[in-house]
Amino acid sequence: MTDYVAPLAEMRFVLDETVGLDAIGKLPGFEDATAELVEQVLTEAGKFAAGVLAPLNRIGDEEGSRLENGAVVTPKGFREAYRAFAEGGWNSVPFEAEWGGQGLPWSVAIAVQEMWSSANMAFSLCPLLTQGAIEALQRHGSPEQKAAYLPKLISGEWTGTMNLTEPQAGSDVGALRTKAVKEGDRYRITGQKIFITYGEQDFSENIVHLVLARTPNAPAGTKGISLFIVPKFLPNPDGSLGQRNDLRCLSLEHKLGIKASPTCVMAYGENDGGAIGFLVGEEQRGMEYMFTMMNNARLSVGVEGLAVAERALQQARGYARERVQSRPVDTKSGETASIIHHPDVRRMLMTMRALVEAMRALAYLNAAALDHAKRGSDEAARNKALMRAELLIPLSKAWSTDRGIDVASLNIQIHGGLGFIESTGAAQHLRDVRITPIYEGTNGIQAIDLVGRKLGRDQGAAMAALIAEMRADMASLSGGGDKDLATLAKALAPALDDLAQTTQWLVERLKSGLPQVLAGATPYLDLAGTTVGAWQLARQAQAARRRLAAGGEDGDYLAAKIATALFFAAHILPHSHGLAAAVTAGADSTLRLAPDQI
Repeated sequence: MTDYVAPLAEMRFVLDETVGLDAIGKLPGFEDATAELVEQVLTEAGKFAAGVLAPLNRIGDEEGSRLENGAVVTPKGFREAYRAFAEGGWNSVPFEAEWGGQGLPWSVAIAVQEMWSSANMAFSLCPLLTQGAIEALQRHGSPEQKAAYLPKLISGEWTGTMNLTEPQAGSDVGALRTKAVKEGDRYRITGQKIFITYGEQDFSENIVHLVLARTPNAPAGTKGISLFIVPKFLPNPDGSLGQRNDLRCLSLEHKLGIKASPTCVMAYGENDGGAIGFLVGEEQRGMEYMFTMMNNARLSVGVEGLAVAERALQQARGYARERVQSRPVDTKSGETASIIHHPDVRRMLMTMRALVEAMRALAYLNAAALDHAKRGSDEAARNKALMRAELLIPLSKAWSTDRGIDVASLNIQIHGGLGFIESTGAAQHLRDVRITPIYEGTNGIQAIDLVGRKLGRDQGAAMAALIAEMRADMASLSGGGDKDLATLAKALAPALDDLAQTTQWLVERLKSGLPQVLAGATPYLDLAGTTVGAWQLARQAQAARRRLAAGGEDGDYLAAKIATALFFAAHILPHSHGLAAAVTAGADSTLRLAPDQI
């Protein structure tokens, strides 16, 4: 498998030119996020990802985690890598200093997280779930719960999980049966959860499970669900570990990919009348609290799609440069050349590159909106940024993970028959990334969220504001006299029209025709993701042109940014019109046959 090299120049370009890291560094609490510090953090993260995590990726796929006498044994080297990860402070990057965090912006943390997932997605899932647990407890935990759990979770001494899914419920979380019965100042939890990532492991001394359960007499559905802290070991008042809680891992799933990550079936309360749990916040507000954790995780899953795609792109490009086969069509000599000289291979590589760069821009833009929502100078600015962040979350998660599969598949195609052979490692990328459109709410659920909730809550106002911003940027592209930038603006104009028209069409029908609207939700999400991706690449092309005019040192890199944006506009953006047609034709074509006729 090709070695991983963190794309540091690309990360810094996106952070500086399209995210606006300098402005984020001026927000209250982020003053220490100087360009020099961020450069140091990214450089050191790249070294750790490439030198420690990436070499374990293949080992983890081959060995997998296993369950021995009720204990999970992770693959060779994983436990030591996690200890080095925690000791290096990598778990604490975006969290508040008062609990032991480094207090850096999420836009920086997302770039660091990309490196972990590129180097070793199966490993990265453990800190990903921990960070979600931290976010939930920061927002909704009591002062006592924060003091007991946050320092250990942020340091990485303890890890966190979230427990939603049950065998009979799947994505219908409201159908869960896990019970919570009050006993003094705590609860007894009984039930079974499935698909619990790192529900048991040998990395940390304690695991803090956040568990959804239903109290007696609670109403049916999601409104009756509460959230509980259920630690593997109950902490003593002094922070030391007390008794083992009544919970255990029953089995591990045998999976298509991410085999090093233990996916556990967890049982609560089999022996002692129920596992001991502690209520987070108020009863029957569990789904509200859990969404804090899920939204964090949804952006992170989108980054996984980007990250595996970046790893696949690096592998495909390296192979295409080395694999000699046939002579180029533009030469009369009989000499053969590497396959990167063949036009269709270059088309596939450019498709991969354009999608990866668009995914990265989208994820970092989303993270920056979260930073502004958290640290904005006034409430109005924070609310505006939060609306933008929440609008982008389903795009970051669904569009990026679907495109991640596309890129990993193209990697196999470029390898030809060898790509279908496990020894090249190309297949592992496709197997690993395939879970991401399912994680944290399937991509169909993300589309429903985008249309039903995000458009419905403000009648499309947040999307209209985004479209207006994109139109303003396109006007600046076309007004400067640059031929390439004008070409990008011209290509984006019809896509923006399609996005605006379909948004209005959906908003009008949300008032009465939910099945009709939801039938077009997925193509609408794809339309929005494709358009935002093209917009971001156009902005990058404009920034690259500006740097070139100022005598930028890396002329080849900057010229490639412009070429990539033009490729996206010519080869990928035109699909937006067909997606728009699918939105408005969604009900007629999708619902034409009754369920028993399909």
